[in-house]
Amino acid sequence: MSIPQSGGGPIEHHDQLAEYLADGCKPKDQWRIGTEHEKFGYCTDTHLPLPYEGARSIRVMLEGLRDRHNWTPVEEGGKLIGLEKNGANVSLEPGGQLELSGAPVETIHETCDEVNAHLREVKDVADEIGVGFIGLGAAPEWTHEQMDLMPKGRYKLMNDYMTKVGTMGRDMMRRTCTVQVNLDFGSEADMVQKMRVAVALQPLATALFANSPFFEGKPNGHKSWRSRVWRDLDPARTGMIPFIFEEGFGFERWVQYALDVPMYFVYRDGKYIDALGMSFRDFIAGKLPALPGEIATLSDWADHLTTAFPEARMKKYIEMRGADGGPWRRLCALPAFWVGLMYDQDALDGAWDLVKGWDAATREGLRVAASVDGLQAEVDGVNMHALAREVLVLSEAGLKARARSGAGGLVPDETHFLNALKESVETGKVPADELMDCYNGEWNRDLSKIYDAYSY
Repeated sequence: MSIPQSGGGPIEHHDQLAEYLADGCKPKDQWRIGTEHEKFGYCTDTHLPLPYEGARSIRVMLEGLRDRHNWTPVEEGGKLIGLEKNGANVSLEPGGQLELSGAPVETIHETCDEVNAHLREVKDVADEIGVGFIGLGAAPEWTHEQMDLMPKGRYKLMNDYMTKVGTMGRDMMRRTCTVQVNLDFGSEADMVQKMRVAVALQPLATALFANSPFFEGKPNGHKSWRSRVWRDLDPARTGMIPFIFEEGFGFERWVQYALDVPMYFVYRDGKYIDALGMSFRDFIAGKLPALPGEIATLSDWADHLTTAFPEARMKKYIEMRGADGGPWRRLCALPAFWVGLMYDQDALDGAWDLVKGWDAATREGLRVAASVDGLQAEVDGVNMHALAREVLVLSEAGLKARARSGAGGLVPDETHFLNALKESVETGKVPADELMDCYNGEWNRDLSKIYDAYSY
């Protein structure tokens, strides 16, 4: 979940809303890669999730990272709720999931170095207090009641609102984890093409990274339960946003979409003011019931944009949001997959050629089937396994064309970060399949084995 945004001063005319998005356009040599990943913390002896307070807790983890590894604290209401260092952030998801929001970097090599350094720091603190962290798309055993809601005003408001829309919003908040990558665009036309490819292929990312076949202590019948949860959260702010495939889509059309997303809050003087269900259109007209007579700012607009949760989201960059959290190799594979497709024009054109004939029903069908069947999904003649083969060829070609070397020039490009995905395509098995094989085999259906086997 996002931290309060810095957007700018008062919104004096409607055009500022689209201009805010358009300001994200960058020349290609300034395109960067921002990777985010979430993980569940637990006590190693009891396997119970970490509370916010206590000797083994989220607060102690944040204090340890602050004191041992020179992170700057971020507080809200006198509570330590995050950390900052060198353009990166460590933040808390609603159920205490620990998130690294990486600094914008130029290569996947740098992304992977950053991820590995972060996991080393987390382990350094966690080992001393008897805590472990695991990368999965959904909490394998814990109930809603076992997971503390973190002390952030935004989350309290959302927690209350989630009982009024959909049925799985609070499950999403406390009991799911993702890995995502944030990528740049060069122009409005470039944004349009990237958004369309991103949304159309998000089900493929869901399938390749599916890693949540367990929930509340047993198999749930899905390879990505996280994706299933997102399908029943709040239809006003989630989904496959079919309007982006319509003629005329651009920054202004995204503005109209975002204006129709009901508000959650307004952030003022370090506090979140309840604006649940209210209209940002009223806010920019000075008619918001929560703050009558007050005009919205561009910072308010930036905050509001973080409350829409479609499968790919536009702010001043594009967020790929379809993948489950997972093991460390896949924390590097996810940005490699999308960078290969998005940052090379030939690869992007090839990806668009693959998906441009699909209609909205096919795209939505793939989203549903990916969560249930992973690479075995098939919808309207689109075979997910075959699609994965074709798209990985494009992604690999895109990474080769980028030719960004690592390890002091010893590694010629970034293609090896796709190896985990290539193995999935070769075997037909994604992480969820491997977990189920272990569960039905060597674990003898004892799900407690997952912690030792799959923690970082």
